Amino acid sequence: MSINLSKIPKSAIVKGKKGSYVNLTLGVNNEQDQFGNDGGVAIGQTKEQREAKEPKVYLGNGKVVWSDGVMPEAKWGDDVAAGAVKSKAKEEAEDDLPF
Repeated sequence: MSINLSKIPKSAIVKGKKGSYVNLTLGVNNEQDQFGNDGGVAIGQTKEQREAKEPKVYLGNGKVVWSDGVMPEAKWGDDVAAGAVKSKAKEEAEDDLPF
């Protein structure tokens, strides 16, 4: 992934306990674009911003360099708004933890 840092609005930077963060959304396309990119990255949006159909702030593009061949289905919800999408496989693996 390659992002254009100058496109990040200061309002998107969140101060946390361990540093400054920007919530991002990664989209993977079904087909590569003319430059061989498989997807793009944009500033993450709140549910309200998505419902209001506010335009996304795109920061850059990227290429898939490795895959197990299984792409989980994207689902909108609380996990996406928080910036964390979990695949079913990861959730199942977490259930097996002894603590």
